[in-house]
Amino acid sequence: MSDLVECVMVLIVAFVIDWLMGDPLYLLHPVRIIGHTISLMEKFLRSLRCSGVLGGGLLAITVLTIIVFSYWGLRHVLGLCHPWLAVAFDIFMVYSCVALRDLLKHAKTVAEALEKDNLPEARKAVQRMVGRDAAVLDVHGVARAAVESVAEGLLDGVFSPLNWYVIGAGCALLVHVSPVPWAVTAMLVYRATNTLDSMVGYQNERYLYFGRVSAKLDDMLNFVPARLSVPVLFVASIVCGLNSRAGWKTALRDRLKHPSPNSAHPESFAAGALCIRIGGPLQYHDGMDDKPWLGDGSQDATGKDILSVCRLVMFAGWISMFASVVFLLILGQL
Repeated sequence: MSDLVECVMVLIVAFVIDWLMGDPLYLLHPVRIIGHTISLMEKFLRSLRCSGVLGGGLLAITVLTIIVFSYWGLRHVLGLCHPWLAVAFDIFMVYSCVALRDLLKHAKTVAEALEKDNLPEARKAVQRMVGRDAAVLDVHGVARAAVESVAEGLLDGVFSPLNWYVIGAGCALLVHVSPVPWAVTAMLVYRATNTLDSMVGYQNERYLYFGRVSAKLDDMLNFVPARLSVPVLFVASIVCGLNSRAGWKTALRDRLKHPSPNSAHPESFAAGALCIRIGGPLQYHDGMDDKPWLGDGSQDATGKDILSVCRLVMFAGWISMFASVVFLLILGQL
């Protein structure tokens, strides 16, 4: 089996496993291990009174170094036992970094609760997806939160990991080395950075400086994928029969109306394609965040819009996977 075929096979098999099985959390889940590593390193650095930008930079560098060396070390040991064990390990790592099925599953749980007019259950379900205070959300607020989470989750859980897999493989192919470990490494670096941002990248007193490096690094790694997500969503919206023209127009207009330079790209497209408005002032546990509205505000979000955005993201995810395979095959011929 050639290196290129192996690289494509690892991606397809991992993606299909995620679609069939989801990605349940368990004690030794790679993302959970990354999270524990971040927590331990944060406690250690703060014990040394490294709680500023320098400490946050050391946190990011240390965590990424540990993750990368751990992956290469385990892969090497497994490869010595049997080459197919290394392949299976690569599939497992890619599968653990992609989260399409679970993203849609959580959102559909919210939609089902709203369809049953069970607002308390819908609030409880959406609280698992977002950081805002779901207890104060009305029916439309819950639906908006779910739509935003699914649209942004396409970027964090599917599109960016696939992009970095292709980038890692492409760089390896250009210098004529085996692409698989470098593709997985690039994907792991992205997933670890995204986890760092989700844990320490807050604009509050505790993390304003300590989380700055992680937040900026996450912005950098999502910058290109966020912009590429718009044409992918455009194609997916045509397949879904949604308003692709309004999605494109809204994305071009509202994609930078967000504190993050990236999140509003898929979110604003979803708002336009569904002809709803999302965003707006949000109540978090530590206070209000006066975010702008995305979309024309022609109607409030409902449970049906959650199902529509799930369908949009499902098609966008599969289109992204097939596009990644095509790019890998093209790079292999260069």
